[in-house]
Amino acid sequence: MTLLTLIGEPWADYGLVDSGNGRKLERYGRFRFIRPEPQAMWAPASDQWEADGDFIGASDEEGGGRWHLSKDVPRGGWHIRWEELLFLAQNTPFRHLAFFPDMAPQWGWMRDQVAEGDEVMNLFGYTGIGTLALAAKGARMTHVDASKKSVEAGKANAFLSDMADRPIRWMVDDAAKFTAREVRRGKRYDGIFLDPPKFGRGPTGEIWRLEENLPALIADCRALMDANSKFLVLTVYAVRMSALAIGELLRQAMADLGGTVEVGEMAVREEARGLLLPTAIFARWRR
Repeated sequence: MTLLTLIGEPWADYGLVDSGNGRKLERYGRFRFIRPEPQAMWAPASDQWEADGDFIGASDEEGGGRWHLSKDVPRGGWHIRWEELLFLAQNTPFRHLAFFPDMAPQWGWMRDQVAEGDEVMNLFGYTGIGTLALAAKGARMTHVDASKKSVEAGKANAFLSDMADRPIRWMVDDAAKFTAREVRRGKRYDGIFLDPPKFGRGPTGEIWRLEENLPALIADCRALMDANSKFLVLTVYAVRMSALAIGELLRQAMADLGGTVEVGEMAVREEARGLLLPTAIFARWRR
């Protein structure tokens, strides 16, 4: 396995402006927001942060809290661009902004792997930015998320990006159950990427626990791939787990197909000083 760090660089509509003292200051389009960030244990570059909103976390460990926003921030969201995509950013009750900007290096890497007509599945696909990033390169996408609201947001983002007519299956379903059904149907995919939560519930009350359910899901993903498949990307946030652990899980699952496995951390580069703020771990296999 190869160990590396994927670095998310600033782009026109997003940047990590500064970080420190357990918080981070980011720009999303024309707005700036402050959010909690436990891994920013250092001192910030500046003590004077000007922002349009601040997320105040709750005292529990479940990630609760609420936004304090200026009157100028549109509660219904505003438009953000990445490459050729146009989509909606919005302050959500879960402290993020309806997409994950640190995924940009993964989107770019997967775009380099796909060709016109490739079949690719996005599990736990959320608001669909990764789905649209690959659909823009000609991939035929299957987008799966248990949240109807998230899937509808994905469809709306497809419309904003003028991609509503692209070959995308939008599925409101439990990711593990859907993948198992695809295996029974004898389906195959050229690429699969998944960003599973630590804990979640399916549309009919299914319980997802990462440490318990991930190995079986990876095994089903492997069953959907063959000697001509190109990649499998797994990202994991907010868990006490090593990149080496999920890398070995992927290495064993994909061993019979050959190829290589890369593992490591994902990080975003701060604009103020260039330091790297870690955000997640990942493992990915490619032909």
